[in-house]
Parts: sequence; C-alpha cells; structure tokens
Amino acid sequence: MNSPIHALAGVITEKFAAADPAAAARALESLATHEILLLIGPLKAQTIVACLNPMNPPKAAAVLRRLPLRQASYVLARLEVPQAARLMKEFSVPYRERISAALEPAFVKLLADASAYPPDSAGRLMNTDFVAVRTEAKLSALVERLKSLPRRKLPAACFVTGKDGELRGVIRTAELAFYTPQSVCGSVMSPAQPLNPQDGAEKAREAFVKAETDVLPVVNEKGVLLGVLAREELPSQPDKKPFWKRLAD
Repeated sequence: MNSPIHALAGVITEKFAAADPAAAARALESLATHEILLLIGPLKAQTIVACLNPMNPPKAAAVLRRLPLRQASYVLARLEVPQAARLMKEFSVPYRERISAALEPAFVKLLADASAYPPDSAGRLMNTDFVAVRTEAKLSALVERLKSLPRRKLPAACFVTGKDGELRGVIRTAELAFYTPQSVCGSVMSPAQPLNPQDGAEKAREAFVKAETDVLPVVNEKGVLLGVLAREELPSQPDKKPFWKRLAD
C-alpha cells in the first residue's frame, strides 16, 4: 500500500518546492516530522528556507530542531525575520541556547527585538538573505561570490559594510561590469538610503521612490546592517478613492 511519502515523493522535488514553496509547505505540514525530514533531506538549503518560511511555526521548529545544528543555524539565519523569531520561541530553552551559540550575536539580538517592531514595519518585513562585503574587499571576490548563487537568487544590489557591520554603501549588481576586477568595493560603492526597523510601510514607500530602487537596507541605531527590505514585500496600499468613485470605475 502506498504511504503518504510514496505518494508525495514524486511530487515534492527540488523543482516543485522552488516553484511553489507555499504549496510544498502545506503538503509537508500534513506529514509527520520524520517523514518531512526524509523529503527535505536532498533539497538545497535555499529551498528548505522557502518551504519553512510559510510553514506553521510549531511544525517548522520541530523540523529545524532535527536538522544538524550547522545546517539548522544556516537555514534559520535565512528565514524571514518574523518567522525566524517565531521559531526561536518554539524551541526549548536548551536548544535555543545551542542554536544561539551557532548564530551571529547580532542576529540573535535581532530575533529578540523582532517581536517589538510594529506591524508592517521594516523590521517585521525585512529579511536577512543579502550579500554584503567589506569596504576593502576586491570586486573580483564579490563577483566570484555572486557566481556561486543560483540565477534566481542573484541580488539586484550588494551592500558594503565596515569592520563592525556598519553600512557604508551599495553596489548595484548590474554596474559591476563597468569596473575592473581589482577595484576595491569601498571605492566604487554608491551612497545607500537606509531604513530603520521601526519605519512604517508608508515611509518605506517614500524611501523607495526617492532612492529609485527595489531593495533598501535596514540598519539599527548604530548604523549596523540588519537586513534588507524589498519593495514587493510591502503590504498593498488601501484604495483611497471615494466609494462613489470606485463604483464608477
């Protein structure tokens, strides 16, 4: 007799999960944790991230706990910040301490602060899956790093930081071809228009228009780069037309 695993094994593949992570998450949620682990074992890390982001937090936390610690910390650090914060709350205290030790201290603090950010704020909507390089790095190293990413994960912009993670500037990926490989990132970067985690959606929309970009960095009070916010992640604007006008349309 076919088990749920046998029925889904031919469906939940790398291609399916990457193409429709929400559907994959729903299918996985219907299974026992050990069955989910059998299915996601062969998947790439970024596909596991895509599946866990929309998954019910208790189920996602149960799956993450059973991954090797190094893999679990890698995946957790690339989840959307609100989801990662929810998963941290689901972990037992001993496991939370173990995985926190494997994460960057700044990220652990970010997750602790995330629940305090207002709804629809940059802090709630941002993600931490971005490419950042130090000011002294050569462009050749950045290009090699980008080559290792899947085409669909190629960022529109890469961010330049100082030694303590403070945001210094931005390099648009499309402009890399105009510079020599030996150029230093700090010498070719452009000024960046950052958001604060508490900034609301309306302020973020204004910043996107002003900066003429589709992705903006989010920094804390010390200017340290926390994450990035994509324009597409902003909630849709309510229709402000008068009721009679909407009826006429």
